[in-house]
Amino acid sequence: MKKILFSLLIGAVALGTSLLISAEEKKEQVTVKGWVTDTECGAKGATEGHADCAKKCVKEKGAKLALYDPETKTLWVIADQAKASEMAGKKVAAKGMADMKKKEIWVDTFTPF
Repeated sequence: MKKILFSLLIGAVALGTSLLISAEEKKEQVTVKGWVTDTECGAKGATEGHADCAKKCVKEKGAKLALYDPETKTLWVIADQAKASEMAGKKVAAKGMADMKKKEIWVDTFTPF
């Protein structure tokens, strides 16, 4: 009985470790250039005058601030919403870690251009 429990415990630890490693492998350092918009408007909000609308969609509709890359036509959800709020409606280069499957980015720095 002890051998079976020990084997199950070892298996569970191995499985948990492999899941943790595979989750970490999805993230990579990236630089994304585009517009800070919101998930409600997406590409339509990739303009200079969209700041107020983006903030309103976040507050009233539950949207999230996002970064739209017009070159790849990709919408990245910004993980740290508070950090991104001052960048709404701006064209930026965002550097940080990204989950490539979920299209989510943890921005270290925003550089307007």
